[in-house]
Amino acid sequence: MTSLRRTGSGPDPVPPRSGSMNTPAMRRILASSFIGSLIEYYDFLLYAMAAAIVFKDLFFTDAGPGVAAFASFGTLAAGYAARPVGGAIFGHFGDRLGRKNVLVVSMVTMGVATCLIGLLPTTAQIGIAAPVLLVVLRVVQGLAVGGEWGGAMLVGLEHAPDGRRGFAASFANMGAPAGATLATLVFSACTLLPEDEFLSWGWRVPFLLSVALVSVGLVIRLKVAETPLFQELRDAAETRKIPLVEVLAKYPRNLALGVLAGTSVYTLAGIVTVWAVSHAVDAGADKTGVLNAKAAAAAVMIPIVIVSARLSDRVGRRPVMLAGMVMAALAAFPILWLADTGTVWGFAGAVVLGQALQGVIFGPFGAFTAELFPTRMRYTGASLTYQSASTLGAGFTPAIAAALVVGGGLPLLGGIWVLAFVVAGAALLLTREGRTRDLATMK
Repeated sequence: MTSLRRTGSGPDPVPPRSGSMNTPAMRRILASSFIGSLIEYYDFLLYAMAAAIVFKDLFFTDAGPGVAAFASFGTLAAGYAARPVGGAIFGHFGDRLGRKNVLVVSMVTMGVATCLIGLLPTTAQIGIAAPVLLVVLRVVQGLAVGGEWGGAMLVGLEHAPDGRRGFAASFANMGAPAGATLATLVFSACTLLPEDEFLSWGWRVPFLLSVALVSVGLVIRLKVAETPLFQELRDAAETRKIPLVEVLAKYPRNLALGVLAGTSVYTLAGIVTVWAVSHAVDAGADKTGVLNAKAAAAAVMIPIVIVSARLSDRVGRRPVMLAGMVMAALAAFPILWLADTGTVWGFAGAVVLGQALQGVIFGPFGAFTAELFPTRMRYTGASLTYQSASTLGAGFTPAIAAALVVGGGLPLLGGIWVLAFVVAGAALLLTREGRTRDLATMK
């Protein structure tokens, strides 16, 4: 068996894909996957809170309250729309050049964009250029996070023993709620400032803190080795084609079904963690209390992701995800009713229940997407699946939810929610179970 002991100051040597998960090299790999994803999603989800609470007052000052909220959520959607493009771009280089180096580029790109948002003048200072630049930086954020998740997930999954792939892939998934927790707590602390100070400079602090987080993440990420499955592919004599072309030509069904199944996670996220925040605050709930409840709910989601991912290694990805989808559909109207109470405790009940159910689906989702594609196109395929689902499910959901509530009230929104989960469940049932697939020989 290959030794796992490090020598010198370079990256950890590549561990075998069978054996223990409890080795120094494997712990560093999983830590890199988790922390890198945490930092990227801290940056990306920080914007969602600012869009729900502050951007409508700073960058869309000439619009009425409802129009300003819609416009602010529209800039949020621009980042989600860019995620599949980022997945295709970073996935291409990740499949051709390797997972590790692409992850370093995605992290630096995200950190720079987030810091610049924190330095951006408002509409009152530079006019229409302010919202335009805000959209541009949000798109850059979307491109960066589009390349992050697939690589972070594959670094864990492609190093893991075959029977632990779901658990290893879930470390990238855990980074999202952990990043949301951190971002929410930091943003919530800033809302304790006097209102004029918060609007003038306090909201900028969480964005500028990204510089320190990215620095820590790079130190960890640079010490991780390339995955063994990619090294085997790189050493093979096979001529590789353009990954995106292969995904679209050879695996369009897997891509389409994976995207439809994944929209369930993000429909839930877009409604519960973005739209409901704005709705609860507008209905009278204290914004600091709402943000603290959101942070607590994201923290609750982390152990549920772990449990559901480990369960999927035993019984399969599809049964666990389907159970989460059914429960989330049944909970649609209770969650919306709680969010509409205009109280912190009502919102807390809605967001904790929503994020708990999201965790059930999200835990196996990393391994589910990876097992749809072979190694030579896995970064591209998994990233496109995940990021396209995020765009369809979460990118436009807050703006759509706001419009549906204005046009037809909560019953209409609840009906659309249930319909989305029916479609996602049907797509999931049409996919092949991947838990026992041999990824090394998959063609």
